[in-house]
Amino acid sequence: MDNLKQKIFKNIELINQEAIQVRHEIHSHPELSGSEKGTRDLVKTILSRYGYKIREFKNHFGLVVEHINNPKLKTVAIRADMDALPMDEQTNVSYSSTVPNVMHACGHDSHTAIALGLAMAIGDIKDKLNGNIKFIFQPSEETKDGGSSELIEDGALDNVDMIFGLHAYPYLKTGQVGYKYGVMMASADVFTIEVFGKSSHGARPHEGVDAILVTSMIVNSLNHIVSRRIDPLHPAVISLGTIEGGTAPNIICNHVLLKGTVRTINEEVRKNISNMMKESIDGVCKSMGANYNFDYEFGQPELINGKAATDIIVQSACEVVSDENCIDLVDPVMGGEDFSEYLQKVSGAFFRLGTCSEDKGTCVPQHNSRFNVDDDALKIGMKILGLSVLKALK
Repeated sequence: MDNLKQKIFKNIELINQEAIQVRHEIHSHPELSGSEKGTRDLVKTILSRYGYKIREFKNHFGLVVEHINNPKLKTVAIRADMDALPMDEQTNVSYSSTVPNVMHACGHDSHTAIALGLAMAIGDIKDKLNGNIKFIFQPSEETKDGGSSELIEDGALDNVDMIFGLHAYPYLKTGQVGYKYGVMMASADVFTIEVFGKSSHGARPHEGVDAILVTSMIVNSLNHIVSRRIDPLHPAVISLGTIEGGTAPNIICNHVLLKGTVRTINEEVRKNISNMMKESIDGVCKSMGANYNFDYEFGQPELINGKAATDIIVQSACEVVSDENCIDLVDPVMGGEDFSEYLQKVSGAFFRLGTCSEDKGTCVPQHNSRFNVDDDALKIGMKILGLSVLKALK
C-alpha cells in the first residue's frame, strides 16, 4: 500500500494545478440544480482520457465514473456534488461567476475538482488497486429532495461497499480537517401552512376572520413546541422562512401562506414533530374560526457516519495534516446534506475540509455572496480521499 500511496500523492502534486484550473472554470460558469450539463460534460471530457467506464443518465446530469478490477473485490465510492446557488457573486476574484445571479457559494466547485483530480491521480495506477473505485458526480444537492435519490435509483451505489464525501468548511483553517462519529448533520424537512380566514373592512374586524392574526398565533404556538414539548437533550429547530398575506391596509386578510423548515438529529423526534405542529395549527384555527391546509414533506434524513469509515477518515487525515490538525467536531450541526441518503444504503463517512485563509479572504460562511475556497485545500482533500480509498480496499 505504501508504494501506491506514494504514487498517488506524487500524481496529486503533478495534477494539482490542473485541478485548481478546473475549479476556477466551474466557478466562473456555475450551474443551478438540475442544469449542470456543462459541469458534467467538462468532467466527462477530462476523465475520458483516463480509461474509466463513464455512465450518463437521461433524467438528470449526474455522472458515474468507475474502474472495476474484479467484481468479487470491494468497491469504494467518492461522491462530489456539482450545483451552484441563485446568488450574485461579490468576491471580485479573477474567476468570479460570469452568470448573473448564479454562483458557487457552497464550495461544490471544489468538491467536483477534488474528486476529478483524485480520479486523474489514480488513473495510471487504477489496475493496481486491491479492488474497485467509483466516482459519483451528483447534481441537485441544493434542492429539497436532493439529487442523491435519483442516482441511487439509477444504480450509482450498486456493488459499493463504502462511500466517502467531504465539504469545504470555512470555519476551519486550511490544513485542518474536521470529523465526527455518528450523527454529524440534521435531517432537513420542509412544510407549508395555508390559513384561510374571511375578508371584511378594516374598520369592522368583527365581521371577518383575520388570517394575519391567526397566523401570528400559529407562529407563536409553533415556537413553543421546541421549548416545551421536545426533550431539550434532543435538539430540534422549527424555522419560518416566508409569510405572505394581505392585499391592502384597510382589508382584513383572508389568506396567509407560510413556508418553513424543520431540523432534527433524532429520528423519533422527527417522526413526532409534524403531529405536534398539526395539533398546534388545528387548535389555533378552531379557536379563531379559521381553516387551514398543512403540508409536511420529509426531506433528507440525519447524516450518520459509520464508525469503520470514520476511523479510516481519521487515520488518513492525521497522516496527511498531522494529529493536531485533525479535529473532532464533537457536536452535530443543524444543516442538512443529502450525502445522508447514501449512508442509509452503505457504510461511509463525511468530513469537513478546512478552507479558511484570512490572507486570501476565504473565511466567509457558505451561502454568502463573498464565499470562496482556498485553492491550497484541494490537494489536501485529494490526498485524504486517496489514502482513505487505499485503506478501505485493504
